[in-house]
Amino acid sequence: QVQLVESGGGLVQAGGSLRLSCAASGSIFSINAMGWYRQAPGKQRELVAALVSGGSPNYADSVKGRFTIPRDNARNTVYLQMNSLKPEDTAVYYCYAAIRQRPIAPETQYWGQGTQVTVSS
Repeated sequence: QVQLVESGGGLVQAGGSLRLSCAASGSIFSINAMGWYRQAPGKQRELVAALVSGGSPNYADSVKGRFTIPRDNARNTVYLQMNSLKPEDTAVYYCYAAIRQRPIAPETQYWGQGTQVTVSS
């Protein structure tokens, strides 16, 4: 089985920073993509940032220039570094990973449990 464990959410004032972490563990042959979504109350889940192996990161327009998505391949971990936070960044943040458990197995998407980020004005 595969698990994604998130950490790092919390309460921060506008203009502050937070770093989220998401570590994948279990039976993993390869991780082809990792990224972050978020969902605010009453809104649809939206993509925040994504990183495909060997590619450049993609960011939602609303976070470009403020968020980055570094990845530690040796630890199967992806981070979301969030700077200059705004109240509208308040949401539950979910990490995901597209994982292949065996060389010829199909790719499966896994999700973290979600972590709350609250930005006060």
